[in-house]
Amino acid sequence: MTDLKDAVRTRLAQFDLPDGGDLVSRDMIRALGVDDGAVRFVIEAPSPEIARQMEPMRKAVEAAVAELPGVASVSVALTAHQAEKKPEAPSLKVGGHPKPQQEKMNPPGVKSMIAVGSGKGGVGKSTVASNLAVALARAGKKVGLLDADIHGPSQPRMFGVSKRPASPDGKTIIPLQAHGVTLMSIGFMLPEDKAVVWRGPMLMGALQQMLMQVEWGEQDVLIIDLPPGTGDVQLSLGQKSELTGGIVVSTPQDVALLDARKALDAFDTLKVPVLGLIENMSMYVCPECGHEAHIFGHGGASAEAEKLGLPLLAQLPIDLETRVAGDSGAPVALGDGVMSRAYAQLADRLVKGGLV
Repeated sequence: MTDLKDAVRTRLAQFDLPDGGDLVSRDMIRALGVDDGAVRFVIEAPSPEIARQMEPMRKAVEAAVAELPGVASVSVALTAHQAEKKPEAPSLKVGGHPKPQQEKMNPPGVKSMIAVGSGKGGVGKSTVASNLAVALARAGKKVGLLDADIHGPSQPRMFGVSKRPASPDGKTIIPLQAHGVTLMSIGFMLPEDKAVVWRGPMLMGALQQMLMQVEWGEQDVLIIDLPPGTGDVQLSLGQKSELTGGIVVSTPQDVALLDARKALDAFDTLKVPVLGLIENMSMYVCPECGHEAHIFGHGGASAEAEKLGLPLLAQLPIDLETRVAGDSGAPVALGDGVMSRAYAQLADRLVKGGLV
């Protein structure tokens, strides 16, 4: 039996490999056994791909060994090394219950935090937040933008960013960059059409992560794009963060102002200073004749600001360029048109007021 096994090995050593050596010298023969003339062994290739290429050789080896004196039958199997698994990047889970912490949720290195809110959706709050962030960055400030509208994140689209943030250790989150602004949004972590169906505690866990686990670095200001209304996110930020102030965005019509008053009251209840109101969609200026049309009414936010003793920070018209720029991922504040200048003036007002 030993002599037959040696004969088999000698025959196998005659099969040269294309990249040098032979089946024996390259140590590719496994489980060689001989039992009453029945020969069995395994050829182990370096990889599954090479194993597939070696099937003709397996048949040739089987035939060659069968010709040896004393061999009654031959069974040759072909297998491969399992590819060594590369270590996977740490998995970052977003959401879940917030972790207990004694300190305020104030990211280190961030000098001020300004929350942009609205009493209702559809008034252009996220558009204002994105363009204000870009305008401040163009004014030379280091700016971060946190999309805290977890159920309806829109900043990824407005900044034209779809990449997933990196996490070197499964805990720290490396934010993304676009148009001079440091960005974080739950929208970066999920497909664009994936709904976030979370209860309050999971929202709070995600908010805590995006504030405290993101490497924001040194920032003059962090603009926080709040969800519409006065819910869990507003409550947690107001109670657990030291916000520099809040800005409320509204359109001029009465129904929007009713909800804007609630947003103002929420900031007041949470002891967050209100920096002022912004009247969005204030008017429509015909590009052909220059006629002004007040589609949503006129002066509602201005009157409300005067009544409450608050600054009216800006009156922004309905503008096609603003919509097109936001949908294309390049906020209108990046340009040099009328709307870009309007946002530059808004940024300048905040800077000169010492808020940024």
